[in-house]
Amino acid sequence: MPDSNISNSPLPGLYIVATPIGNLGDIGARAARTLARADVIAAEDTRVTAKLLSHLGLRVPMTPYHDHSDERIRAALVARMEQEVVVLVSDAGTPLISDPGYKLVRAARAAGRHVTTLPGPCAAIAGITLSGLPSDRFLFAGFLPNKAKARADTIAEFAGLRATLVFYESGPRLAATLAALAEGLGDREAAVAREISKMFEECVTGTLSALAARYEDAPPKGEIVVIVGPPGEAVAEEADDATLDAAIRDAMRDKPVAQAAKAVAKRFGLDRHDIYARALVLKEQA
Repeated sequence: MPDSNISNSPLPGLYIVATPIGNLGDIGARAARTLARADVIAAEDTRVTAKLLSHLGLRVPMTPYHDHSDERIRAALVARMEQEVVVLVSDAGTPLISDPGYKLVRAARAAGRHVTTLPGPCAAIAGITLSGLPSDRFLFAGFLPNKAKARADTIAEFAGLRATLVFYESGPRLAATLAALAEGLGDREAAVAREISKMFEECVTGTLSALAARYEDAPPKGEIVVIVGPPGEAVAEEADDATLDAAIRDAMRDKPVAQAAKAVAKRFGLDRHDIYARALVLKEQA
């Protein structure tokens, strides 16, 4: 079947090209053809992309595009897209996943340029497939903040989400991140995947606390994906009438009746309307 997006004479515009996350043999035929036909490649690190081009036997002009690229650089690339094929790549994997490429895509769309994507490798997706953790619902959260307070606050935002969580991490920070995740989320099942698609590919599974202990004195090398399983089903407490009434009174000390009833109903796995009615009676008796 002919390639409708990349023909022998590709349309001018922006081409978002996923590149290998480790093994250079993972480059797709369509991606290789697109790189060969580019007028310029906007690369996160031209030295890294040069290795891929050498592997493919290509010599294509490159220009840096990364976190520190300013509006002037974006504007110049968007201007070139009117007449030229501009290819956007990251150092590894799919551009825009934990890198600044979205600003260039947004600018290209605002200018009415042709924009297309060439799907391919992504470390986050590869990590999920290796982990064996639920993949029907997941959240990619990128890199957590460096500072402990900001990191804990960010983790707290995810605590109640019933989904698998995916993070990127570096070796020196790994143990501290795993320990912070265990503290903020509970000791969930997790996996640490690294060197994906390379010779020393590894995926270690276990609880967050066990993985934190494993890497505390042995930080690994390479690009790392941390996958954290969703929370287990909450088990409702059982209570007799006296315990239930005490819980309702306690909740009403700092909450309106409706909110107190909702919290107690959730805690004991009971009907919220029944608890609300009971709370009104207790409030009148107080």
